[in-house]
Amino acid sequence: MVIRYADEQVREREAPAYSAEDETTLVQRYILLGIVMLILDHDIRVMGTGAIKLPRLYESLLRGIQDRVLLEQAALRLQFRKAGIKLMEERRLKDGMETVYIRRGSTERCYMPWSYLKAESEQAIKQYFKS
Repeated sequence: MVIRYADEQVREREAPAYSAEDETTLVQRYILLGIVMLILDHDIRVMGTGAIKLPRLYESLLRGIQDRVLLEQAALRLQFRKAGIKLMEERRLKDGMETVYIRRGSTERCYMPWSYLKAESEQAIKQYFKS
C-alpha cells in the first residue's frame, strides 16, 4: 500500500524482522513477567497479615512495580502481534513451566525449570526496585 503526502511516497511499515532466538526471548520474558506478577500478588496479600511497621508504604511500592510489569507485558503483547506470535497454553509441571506458542505458523514449545524462573524473577524484581 502506498500513501501520498505532499508528493512524497510513504510505504506502510512492515513488521520488524525478529530472529527465532529473539522471538523465544520475547516469549520467555513474557512468561517470566507472569511469574513476577504472581509473586507480587502473593507478597501484597501476605503484607497485610504481618507485623510490618509500614505496610501501606511497602504495599504501594509493590503495586507500583506491578503497574510497570503490566506495562511491559502490554508492550510485549504488541510485539507478539507484530511478529505473528500467539501464546496457546501454559502448563505448570512438577519441575518447571512449559508454554506452547505459534510462531510463523509453526507450533513451538518453551520450557523453563522452576529454579531458573525463581532466580530470574528475583533479578527482574531487583531491576524494578533499582529503576
